Amino acid sequence: MKQKQRAFLKWAGGKYKLVDTLRQYLPTGKRLVEPFVGAGSVFLNTDYDSYLLCDINQDLINLYEIVKHSPDAYIKASKALFVPEMNQKEAYYQNRLAFNASTDSFERSVLFLYLNRHGFNGLCRYNRKGGFNVPFGSYKKPYFPEAELRAFAVKAQRAEFKCISYQQAFSLAKSGDVIYCDPPYAPLSSTSSFTTYVGAGFSLDDQALLARFSRHTAIARSIPVVISNHDIALTRELYHGARMGKIQVQRNISQNGASRTKVDELIALYDETYHGEFDINDSKLPQVKA
Repeated sequence: MKQKQRAFLKWAGGKYKLVDTLRQYLPTGKRLVEPFVGAGSVFLNTDYDSYLLCDINQDLINLYEIVKHSPDAYIKASKALFVPEMNQKEAYYQNRLAFNASTDSFERSVLFLYLNRHGFNGLCRYNRKGGFNVPFGSYKKPYFPEAELRAFAVKAQRAEFKCISYQQAFSLAKSGDVIYCDPPYAPLSSTSSFTTYVGAGFSLDDQALLARFSRHTAIARSIPVVISNHDIALTRELYHGARMGKIQVQRNISQNGASRTKVDELIALYDETYHGEFDINDSKLPQVKA
């Protein structure tokens, strides 16, 4: 595999540091399906013939479509915001207001990258009214990822992007596909949850339903599924019977840099070797229309 490619977005829970390990768990196949594409590090660092990349964040999917089809125009417009006068608190909040007020997909995509690189820790967070609400990050000189944008645009020619739920993404998978799921993390404790990226977030019920969809898809449809998540008692119970691996990763959400410690991440593979009990009810999962 050639040198790893970084995503052009900063992303909480991004998988750039884990892709070497993840590739060891990802089976061969013609197409990789990602129901939670995020910043796209797994997409950028694997070599499937094609990709179906999904997310419920409409801003993210619109951005990827624009970079795929109009990289030069997008780079020119977004680079204009990466100047010293825009790296000020007042300018940041003015641009955040403009983003929340805009209905133009190109303008929102340009501002999305600006907010991502100038906002605190690259977080992507919305309030209940759908307004982007990440505070100013106070960075000395935010990096403009032109090389990463161009690399993404080239690789994106092999990808299809869809703003759909993870259930709908599973329904679109077909024989020959491999599914990789990177859901919002299950909380390490009752006070450490960080799952509200879009809308109402990702509940514990969603965590359990995702595990059921994965089992059903691997056993009943012969499509392998890989999931990564925090390595905690809950996820080990949810993924019981899958093949599992563990790796330590650095978490970068805490405001206090000194408290950013390594935690264990679990990688679960559901395939034809699944050895847990197959719940007959799994064959009656809700039918989801794409």
